[in-house]
Amino acid sequence: MGRRARRHAPLKAAGTMTLMALFFVAYFALLRSPQFPVTPMPVTALDRWLPFQPAALPLYASLWLYVSLPPAFILERRRLVAYGWAIASLCAAGLLIFLVWPTATPAALVDWDRHPAFAMLKGLDTNGNACPSLHVATAAFSACWLHRLLREMGAGRAVLAGNALWCAAIVYSTLATKQHVLVDVVGGLALSALWLAAAGPRALAQAKLEQAA
Repeated sequence: MGRRARRHAPLKAAGTMTLMALFFVAYFALLRSPQFPVTPMPVTALDRWLPFQPAALPLYASLWLYVSLPPAFILERRRLVAYGWAIASLCAAGLLIFLVWPTATPAALVDWDRHPAFAMLKGLDTNGNACPSLHVATAAFSACWLHRLLREMGAGRAVLAGNALWCAAIVYSTLATKQHVLVDVVGGLALSALWLAAAGPRALAQAKLEQAA
């Protein structure tokens, strides 16, 4: 893992930070200035049943570490660039949906004054840009890539299971923090599955060719 993380480290660090910065600029611009009427997302029985869990906030925030792991463990420059285009286009697709179809998560019945740890989150990320949840989409996309990379590194079942559990915990946290509802989560998973179906086989074939070389 250390050898992989050191390979092309400056490119990985610069690329990850640049993509995140560009994403946040576009995300917050759409969040603050929707171009069309905002559609509220429906609340399901699961959303009503699942209580607000403030302890899930660290899991929610851990996404930004989690999404940096797949590029960190990629060895080949061409594969790294391909991954960058894939994750960037996934985020761009989500942002395009937010542009043409603004959505919002219904306000949760939570006294946020009793939870000061959420003050910065609520101050920056309001209930807009809800569906599909890009938090879920990027977590699921990263989980599949990370699973593939961990297997290439010979990781055992415990490590692979830990990766799956981390992704599941992030998805759960979007509901437990009341940042999203179930419909948003399903939309995020669908967007990720679509991108993996389009980019996954080609990326895997490229990886095998590079390993053979």
